[in-house]
Amino acid sequence: MCGIVGAVRFAGGLPDRGRLDAAVDSLFKRGPDSGGTWVDQTVALGHRRLAVVDLTESGQQPMLSADGRFVIVFNGEIYNHLELRELLGDGLNWRGTSDTETLLEAYRQWGPDCLTRLDGMFALAIWDRQERVLFLARDRVGEKPLYYAQSPHGVSFASRPTALKIVEGHNLGGLDPDALAAYVDLGYVPSPLSIWRGAKKLPPAHYAEIRDSGVRVVRYWDFRHIRPDPSMRGRAEADILDELDGHIRRAVRARLLSDVPLGAFLSGGIDSSLILATMCQVSTSQPVAFTIGFNEASYDESATAANIAERLGAKHLTERLSVSSLLDLLPACVDAFDEPLADTSAFPTMAVARLARPHVTVALTGDAGDELFGGYHYYALAEQMARFSRLPHKVRGRVASVLDYFPSHKAKLFAEALRRDTDVKRFHFVRSMRKDFPSILNDSTVAVASPSSWLFEASAASFAMDLCPSDVGMRLDAAFMLADGFLQKVDVATMAFSLESRCVLTDHHLVEWAMRLPVYYKIRNGTTKYLLKELLSRHLPRELVFQPKKGFGMPVAAWLRTTLRGWAEQIINEDSLFEDTPIDRARLRKLFALHVAGTRDAHPLLWSTLMLLCFIARHEKGLVLPPVVRTQRAA
Repeated sequence: MCGIVGAVRFAGGLPDRGRLDAAVDSLFKRGPDSGGTWVDQTVALGHRRLAVVDLTESGQQPMLSADGRFVIVFNGEIYNHLELRELLGDGLNWRGTSDTETLLEAYRQWGPDCLTRLDGMFALAIWDRQERVLFLARDRVGEKPLYYAQSPHGVSFASRPTALKIVEGHNLGGLDPDALAAYVDLGYVPSPLSIWRGAKKLPPAHYAEIRDSGVRVVRYWDFRHIRPDPSMRGRAEADILDELDGHIRRAVRARLLSDVPLGAFLSGGIDSSLILATMCQVSTSQPVAFTIGFNEASYDESATAANIAERLGAKHLTERLSVSSLLDLLPACVDAFDEPLADTSAFPTMAVARLARPHVTVALTGDAGDELFGGYHYYALAEQMARFSRLPHKVRGRVASVLDYFPSHKAKLFAEALRRDTDVKRFHFVRSMRKDFPSILNDSTVAVASPSSWLFEASAASFAMDLCPSDVGMRLDAAFMLADGFLQKVDVATMAFSLESRCVLTDHHLVEWAMRLPVYYKIRNGTTKYLLKELLSRHLPRELVFQPKKGFGMPVAAWLRTTLRGWAEQIINEDSLFEDTPIDRARLRKLFALHVAGTRDAHPLLWSTLMLLCFIARHEKGLVLPPVVRTQRAA
């Protein structure tokens, strides 16, 4: 795990060396072990290193190829790099054992096609000194972030927006209206958008070739067209489970590649427990698992996690906190997330990373199980809505009108969803945090912003035909929420403590297999993640596997009425925050009053807006946020 940054100025002139050095310094937590820069005529590359594979100087970056033609900066891990070395040829005079050197030689021999051979997580930049081409690439599912900016002078890139801003002289063109609209709807900024108008994210599974004539972006892998295989319904379930077990074992074994201590996060849920169970079977040493426990019983799963770790034979370390003590991480969270993110589980993720870092440098995680194997209730809801959508248009309209008269607001929201005419539009509405609230953005921003639903519709145009609604929802979540929300949350939260996270279930072989798996094995008779639970039942008693999940978040709805009320009011009443800010303060105040009064639970949109304001305060205006003073106890 590292941080990368660089710039190419095709029009001539060296990129500013002072800015490059400052940008590299801004990535220090991503790579505290060493740093380096490389400057040659019109190109400058910078790197911060968290040493995980090949701890010697032979693994230092920027790294030149043996023939001197190519130079690379790379963030991530290539798990199959030893196998690639065999394919690249035994006669090569390898200088060290790093996957960076393997990756550089793979590009030298195979060019962009090398990406299809990589098994790993990565964001990389390679400069071809002969052809004067900058090659950028991002891993298939989106574990590693990569931002870039075009200007009349050339192109800059970086792991994080803060470093990119520094290289570009803090000139990225202001906040992007499309990104703002998408963020308010979804709680994250989806690729290829970035929060800054003058920057873009390189989407997962894409590479970019940058020449003086322009930027060419190419997708090199795509799971969206893979059709569920109906023949799997006719096979013995034990065989399907064996197949899934084989994929997970292979993925875990690959992610144990490390020259430093390695462990795993354990929440007590299905995904992290299955990863730990597999680690215990394939690892040559006793795995160590890390859990955050809470004093409040309604949030605490540490006893369950301890029971699971003991049964599996893993070493287990727990830190107990009060739920409200997670708020002590708020300043660090706002500083680390230099693109707004509304996901409240960022706080416990940071807490478990802080717990793990003194003991290990690498931690395996269980993210992606919900999106690939049907873990969210939204997917069953999509099927329910689809049944109504098959009704004639007029009949569906009457059903929606009847639902409008129900006192339950959920009925009214269901009615609004039914008025959408496609599975994609209905799922976007269900996933939106705004739902039927007025836009929190001001009118001038709304007038120029594109609705975020177009991103969902554009992606769904490449889906396999005749997918069931829950499959549509899972693929949309895997394409957007997983990549640009959850995986980026884990990356930023762990990097804040210089910890490398490795997600097992994003292994691309496993993702492709999951796309072929019929929904029958994902959601069955109301049981979500059916197949994962059945597989975990081979390792643990069923009563442990099928117990209700408490979740990995915070009681934000209650806090905004109690503990965080004063803090939120200070932010909302801070005049300087709303100068040249795209948020309509009058609407925000109405939303806050509605929530505090208990008239409507508006906390998803309210928290999302507060996190956007915190982002603007710290990363655009350079203001100090008001401290959280806990004068009231959360309900």
